[in-house]
Amino acid sequence: MSDRIKNFLNESRQELKRVNWPTRKETVRYTLFVVLFSIGVAAFLGILDFIFMQGLERLIL
Repeated sequence: MSDRIKNFLNESRQELKRVNWPTRKETVRYTLFVVLFSIGVAAFLGILDFIFMQGLERLIL
């Protein structure tokens, strides 16, 4: 390995030690929030899609 690659890997490792990692509880909470928010947005868009499709069908027919 060249010295540049070794230096990069060492600096990356040092930087990762300084990262303030979330706790397991925080990670689970954030993950649940993202999943529930995504489901909510998907449901909202699905309802809008259904409404617009019904409107278009009534306009066309």
